Amino acid sequence: MNAVLPRVLKSAYRKEPLISIFMTIGIVDAVIGGFDDSWSLFAFGLGALGVALTFKLWRMQQRPPVPEEPQTQEYYLPAQSSSSALPMLSIAKKKPPQ
Repeated sequence: MNAVLPRVLKSAYRKEPLISIFMTIGIVDAVIGGFDDSWSLFAFGLGALGVALTFKLWRMQQRPPVPEEPQTQEYYLPAQSSSSALPMLSIAKKKPPQ
């Protein structure tokens, strides 16, 4: 769990930094306002978070869908070898020294 959270946060900040910053501001304000009994700060945090989420959903709907490319298989070796087959090796029995 500890290794997954930083990866998710880094990828979110790289993709949409402005939206991620506003979401972070909203979450922090809401948490501080909730624990401190400051309802105006709590409401401001929830509002900022709501605006950021709405903007993110709006941006996701505007993006055209990415067309999927057909996957082609790459062969690193040819189907048949251009050289002739190697001869079979046989193990010759050695006679022990006398």
